[in-house]
This record gives sequence, C-alpha cells and structure tokens, in this order.
Amino acid sequence: MLTTDHKKLQLVVSIALIDNDDQILISKRPEKKHLSGYWEFPGGKVEKNETPKNAIIREVKEELNVNINNKCIAPLTFSEFDYGKFQLLLLLYVCRRWEGEPMSMEKNKIKWVKANMLRQFKMPPADDSFIYSLQDLF
Repeated sequence: MLTTDHKKLQLVVSIALIDNDDQILISKRPEKKHLSGYWEFPGGKVEKNETPKNAIIREVKEELNVNINNKCIAPLTFSEFDYGKFQLLLLLYVCRRWEGEPMSMEKNKIKWVKANMLRQFKMPPADDSFIYSLQDLF
C-alpha cells in the first residue's frame, strides 16, 4: 500500500461484466464490511506484487466463480476518492466474455442491470463516475 499525504493509498480493481443483453453485473456489499448494503461492481484489493489485471482475474474467480482471460478484459476508467482514513484509487475494467455462470461465492446478492438503471442502486461514492462511463458505452 502506498502513502500519500500521510494517508494510505489503496489500489482496488473492479469490473463491469456485460452480458449478451447489455446488462451489467453488480453485487451488494456484505454486512459488517465498510459500506455494507451498497451495490458495487465486483472486484477487490490488489495484493502485494500483483498486477491490476491479475488481481481482477483472481477477484472474479473468488467472488463469482467465473474465469476471465486477460485478453478479454479492457481498462475503461478509474476514480479517486478520499475515504478519510485512506485514499482510494479504483480501476474499472470491462469484460464481455467469460467462462462459467456468475454466482455469489460470498453469499451476497448479485443482479444484472441495464446501464441506464444503475442510478437506482445506492453505490459507493468512488463508483459514481463509473456510471457515466458505462452509460456512454451504450
């Protein structure tokens, strides 16, 4: 974890899985976690000595039990947000091809939604700008 102005900089990756009907998968954050009850794009922290692409491939397997190939993911955008105790740098990838049927491995809710419906779901502040970028894709 990097530091900036005496705050820890947390590098996190997320992904917008987009199905054949142009729906995007979102998941609800589990209870007792930071921002529990909020909806987000699947993903997680980049571990030490791990590339962001490898991190998103690992996270998708752990969270949704699907396999994605690094040739099938593309970076879309990023956001920065100051959560007080730490500064978040959040990268968003998109993916339209994967192996397996997404299912929650962490027992949290998952949902497929159209890009124009994303604003109906309470999302963390760092994810807010992603909605505009995803809506621009469609």
